[in-house]
Amino acid sequence: MKVLDILRVKGNTLYTVQPDEPLATAAKIMAEKDIGSLVVMEHGDLVGMLTFREVILCLVNNGGEIGGTLVRKAMDDHPLTCTSETDMDEVRRMMLDRHARYMPVMNQKMLMGVISFYDVAKAVVDSQNFENKMLKAYIRDWPAEEDGKDG
Repeated sequence: MKVLDILRVKGNTLYTVQPDEPLATAAKIMAEKDIGSLVVMEHGDLVGMLTFREVILCLVNNGGEIGGTLVRKAMDDHPLTCTSETDMDEVRRMMLDRHARYMPVMNQKMLMGVISFYDVAKAVVDSQNFENKMLKAYIRDWPAEEDGKDG
């Protein structure tokens, strides 16, 4: 299974923010859209990732206030990325190693989407459920004379 398989199911709605926008504006977008991350783009290039983790860290470091903080100051400016052709096993390993909950999907310099740890987990569970159904159907339809039992 590849990242492209998740993006096909998930759809292609993307939410981005610019680095010089107020963090309060970005947090409002995240709350209104019920999303946990925004990709930070500048002049068509990926420059960072903003997740609820960075927003919370900013709040903690500023005594519970965002104030005039800009996205640039709070964002992760070295986000973990993958391509649409990256294998899901590799994505799981990368996300676990870096404790990343969100990962931009980049093909060359083009943003293709964002996958979350939830998306990855759901894809794995759905795949396992499909395999289990296929195995159960195979076993159920197994002819008695082929299962090694006598008549």
